[in-house]
Amino acid sequence: MQAAGPLSARRGARIPVGVAFLSAAPPRRLVSNKPRTSFVIPARNAARTLAQTLDCLLAQGDADWEALIVDDGSSDPTPELITSYAQRDRRFVALRGSGSEGVSAARNTGLVQACGRFVVFLDSDDWIHPTFLRRMHAALEAAPGAAVAYCDYHRVMPDGAWAPVHSDPLVAQAPFETFARTCAVAIHAVVIERELVLRAGSFDTSLRTCEDWDLWQRVSRLGAAWVHVPKPLAFYRTSEQSLSQDTARVLADAAVVIHRGFACDPRLQDPAPAHASGASRAHGITPELALAYFVLWFRALDAARGVHQSELGELLGDDLPAETPYLATTLLDGLTVGLRAVPSQLAARWNDYGPHITALIDALGAIWNDPVAARRTQYAFERLVLQHDDLAAPRHLALTMGLRVDLRRLEPVTPAEGIDRFYVHLCDGASVLGVVEPGTLGTFAPQQWIELAAQCLGWKRVIGLTARSVARAITSGRFAHASRMAVAMLRCTAMREQGWRHVLKAAAQSALLTAAAPASDDGGHVDALNRLREEADPVAGPAAAAVTAASTRETGTAEDHASEGRRAFWDNFFRQPDPWNYGSAYEQEKYALQLELLPEGKVACALELACAEGRFTEKLAMRAQRLIATDVSATALARAADRCSSNPHIEFRQLDLAADCLPQGVDLIVCSEVLYFLADETELLRVGQRMAAALTPGGHLITAHALVLNEEMTRTGFDWDHPWGATTICRVLAEVPGLFLERSLRTELYRIDRFVRRDDCAMPSPPLIESRPITAEIEHEVARYVVWGGAVVRRTELANTERHQQIPVLAYHRIADDGPPALARYRVGAAAFAAQMSWLRKNGYYSITADELASFLQHRYPFIGRPVMITFDDGYQDFADTAWPILRRHDFRAEVFVPTDLIGKSADWDCCFGEPAPLMDAATITALAAQGARFGSHLASHRGADGLSTRELAVELLRSRRCLAHWTGLQPCAVAAPFGFTDQRLERLAAECGYVIGFSTESQAVSLADDPMRLPRIEVRGDMALEEFVRELEACR
Repeated sequence: MQAAGPLSARRGARIPVGVAFLSAAPPRRLVSNKPRTSFVIPARNAARTLAQTLDCLLAQGDADWEALIVDDGSSDPTPELITSYAQRDRRFVALRGSGSEGVSAARNTGLVQACGRFVVFLDSDDWIHPTFLRRMHAALEAAPGAAVAYCDYHRVMPDGAWAPVHSDPLVAQAPFETFARTCAVAIHAVVIERELVLRAGSFDTSLRTCEDWDLWQRVSRLGAAWVHVPKPLAFYRTSEQSLSQDTARVLADAAVVIHRGFACDPRLQDPAPAHASGASRAHGITPELALAYFVLWFRALDAARGVHQSELGELLGDDLPAETPYLATTLLDGLTVGLRAVPSQLAARWNDYGPHITALIDALGAIWNDPVAARRTQYAFERLVLQHDDLAAPRHLALTMGLRVDLRRLEPVTPAEGIDRFYVHLCDGASVLGVVEPGTLGTFAPQQWIELAAQCLGWKRVIGLTARSVARAITSGRFAHASRMAVAMLRCTAMREQGWRHVLKAAAQSALLTAAAPASDDGGHVDALNRLREEADPVAGPAAAAVTAASTRETGTAEDHASEGRRAFWDNFFRQPDPWNYGSAYEQEKYALQLELLPEGKVACALELACAEGRFTEKLAMRAQRLIATDVSATALARAADRCSSNPHIEFRQLDLAADCLPQGVDLIVCSEVLYFLADETELLRVGQRMAAALTPGGHLITAHALVLNEEMTRTGFDWDHPWGATTICRVLAEVPGLFLERSLRTELYRIDRFVRRDDCAMPSPPLIESRPITAEIEHEVARYVVWGGAVVRRTELANTERHQQIPVLAYHRIADDGPPALARYRVGAAAFAAQMSWLRKNGYYSITADELASFLQHRYPFIGRPVMITFDDGYQDFADTAWPILRRHDFRAEVFVPTDLIGKSADWDCCFGEPAPLMDAATITALAAQGARFGSHLASHRGADGLSTRELAVELLRSRRCLAHWTGLQPCAVAAPFGFTDQRLERLAAECGYVIGFSTESQAVSLADDPMRLPRIEVRGDMALEEFVRELEACR
């Protein structure tokens, strides 16, 4: 289907050289040698610019072209100029348009008369590079199947300045999806097959604007392939005449084109099947958002002209969400066109447009009902403006001050009222060395600049520059000023070489000795921060006692014990009563199984080896007429005797199992949880022989020991450093002459074996082996050493063999099976999380905390073994209910980043997606901290840090830290701002507030070389299969 209206009604006539313009529409002209490319140039009152446009064609290195110049009702000397060029060169062809149907009809007039295979639509005030044709055709020839080539372009302002290159590689990747949403190319930056334009229906004359966008959209819907030439070969002149004054008409036409892109287009008979129904809404910008961007661009253009924004809300509605990207770049682009200035000129002209653009951004905030989002947009826009400026003079914008700081001539900098962040070029004279963007609460003294420069450039480089500022201050008599700078230089954490320390210390001392009282910092940044620290609100909620490390089961080897002496070691071990929690349900269940293996009736004489504090002794005494209870520790024996004081038939003896003689002639020996500590299997066999010799014939030996992982890696076991466990103990004891295994009760974690002493040589019956479940709850200090289902490698082995320069830091949000579908990415199911933690444990990973990570980074120590840091954002209640029990089961800790103002409430920031998830309260945080969980700052209010004023950000950092210290008993050292945001302002302010490390959501491993305040984390998504999780972890090694 053709474009609306008969094409012949819009055709113009060829203008022969020297002949008057004709109004009739003759047939298409005939030429004997068809050019490869036809330029179609509509011109209306273009006498001032047309010559430059036509001259750029004469300069083309590829001369195989024609230019059809369509005068469209000019009232200036444009017709004569066209005629003069046609007389000079036959490649110029003069045509005449109707003068009333608009530029689309004029272009269609030239298109019909064009003879080239390719066509370029060149406006009468634009131009192209001399290599344009050669490069564009070369690209088409190198891309078989491509029918369209496009290049990058510059806008050129009235003063001749060029704007930065405009380039959009997405056009070549997805042309239809791109043009459904925006016009991404300049019209004269395109070389296209003429027949393709005709097939698409030429220009739509019903559109007074956006006609080229509409054409490219139709061409792309046909399935045409585009090839990108990444060179700025086209130049677009920006002038008042090039801008439509009828904003309403432009927006109406843009709406038509955009909505056409997302629907069927009846003007095309054979669209590509993939595009027949319109662009996809599933990915990218929706049509409503695309139009909102277009509206915003024109509102920025109006702001440049000083036009009031009262109708903004009506135009935008709810179609431009606050978190939309590209807001600042859209505003900047519209502004440059409206001001007809390149971006590098904008900062100096802030007074011309600043109040208007700020009012526009405030209006956006009112539409969003979100002043934080408005401030974020203002910050981003001002930063973008200053990025384009050379800061040759200080630039005072609404919230940001741009300036140069010469490190050789440091002076205090006081921001103007309302400004709370700097954008700074750190300089050595005229040379820019780096850029810093700190927040400010007041005057920045030279020492702040020194510290910032050291962080940005490295202390060695900074010292050489700033030492001259110190010397200059001393020479001029400003001793307090010099002193503070010298102290700041000394505080640079990386500065460790004594030579520089000595020089600077001497300078500082010299200044201090001769200085008057130091000047006050009133009104300065540091002083303001200290006042905020003092003004912090009191903390509500329970205060935690100081967190102490929980007792852990001793797993040292016999050699370790021998170094101190076994008796002294075990006396020291039993300084704290009940070090192994003998009264736990797990230990009591083990005692019950041991009692089950005792012989029937009362035993005449029993011997208990390693009785500890007598918990089992009490129970065993009820089954023996006489009981000898022994232990190597006098401290433990004293507690056991006190516990069993009502049993006069118990005799307590101090006895070193490995060295002392055993009582003889006993009918029963019970030996539990002690044979791990012997030196080697030879000693174990020797002790076994002594126990057999101490038994009467027919007497029994009962042992109870745990299954240790390093005996058999493929089954569940304790990851202890003991050289053996129950399996080896049973095997060695079975080798003792006269001892025979009679019965065995086996659980997943331990086994209880009963041996009998027999002196006859008859073949014993096979032992009775029974499996028993563990029904008792296993307390954490036992369970944390268990590797369920076996392991690939043990932690201890890796600690001895592996060192790494980087580690993974994992980032989770919720551990839950249900929730809003839109948030599924941030929700890992309980089973999937358990599988991930199991894999980590089986593969030898261990968790480290934020302060441990900070220590590695500070000292640049290689990471030992396979550490991993596990983090959770937001502090959801399901961390306490689901994640933490799984973590503890696998002996992992975690760092939870909590928005402290919202504890005990819900994640209302997600309310638009469904019922918000509940957050942990203060009591839960306190309880988890006592169990070993760590907590860091997620700020206080969960608002985006990039939209908070510097004062608000400082208050949230300080209040959050104070709350966490109150609830947990530990000073938090880590911060992870909401939404993964981080920048220099947040990082420096967090450090000033006492934080040591900070996290983003950049997805990669943490390296020893990373900035501690900007550490990456690997997001664990809800759709991440275990195989992908494993690949992420293995890529970090």
